[in-house]
Amino acid sequence: MAREAKKEPSELTVEQKLKTLFQLQTMLSKIDEIKTLRGELPLEVQDLEDEIEGLSTRIEKIKAEVDELKSAIAGKRVEIETAKASVEKYKSQQDNVRNNREYDFLTKEIEFQTLEIELCEKRIKEFTAEREEKEAEVAKNEHILEERQKDLEGKKGELDEIISETKQEEEKLRDKAKELETKIEPRLLQSFKRIRKNSRNGLGIVYVQRDACGGCFNKIPPQRQLDIRSRKKVIVCEYCGRIMIDPELAGVQAGHKATEEAPVTTTKRAIRRKSAE
Repeated sequence: MAREAKKEPSELTVEQKLKTLFQLQTMLSKIDEIKTLRGELPLEVQDLEDEIEGLSTRIEKIKAEVDELKSAIAGKRVEIETAKASVEKYKSQQDNVRNNREYDFLTKEIEFQTLEIELCEKRIKEFTAEREEKEAEVAKNEHILEERQKDLEGKKGELDEIISETKQEEEKLRDKAKELETKIEPRLLQSFKRIRKNSRNGLGIVYVQRDACGGCFNKIPPQRQLDIRSRKKVIVCEYCGRIMIDPELAGVQAGHKATEEAPVTTTKRAIRRKSAE
């Protein structure tokens, strides 16, 4: 006996499509709740990593400037020694001059080299002060860097703990969501994803609650409610654009939430308790 051919997404009835779509919404909402558990931690970790990278770059740049100043100071000291040697040489030559013209020339050279020594010493003082300022800036930034690295380790630890608690569940949910997506025709799935993306709470499909849309809570006309209960076509809210289904199809009784949502709440509370301890 030949096996029954697998139904293509387009062959499903409207009721089956809506039910599958609501199941997909349930999976995606649970994934959203898991992401909410992580809160701002991923962004905080990224911000700290960026700040640490910036601080490290800044420290390296300032250290390079300090090295340049040290080289400049060393160069000026060499110039001083050279100038001093020239002064000594010119002074010794003054003892053997043949006329006043040579003596005046050597005197001017001694004065020039003496001024060069004074200028070099002035530059050394300036470079030394600048070097000390930059070394203090390096120390300050290294202290900040150390603090940020500690903060990063703490934030990463928190994030890793939450991820380890929820990773397995999230992977299962994602696998289920992918499986459900294959059962929904691409056009309807694309529309659902677009509605969900534009929705503040991430709901693309909702069930009717007390004669109102479960997304925006605007009243639904009686005839439209009959159309929703008939499950013959896809009905969207004229106010918020969400797809609407009747509570029975969603597996929800009046005044009760779907039982499928309970496990995530329990997990969330458990993780919060653990974090508080």
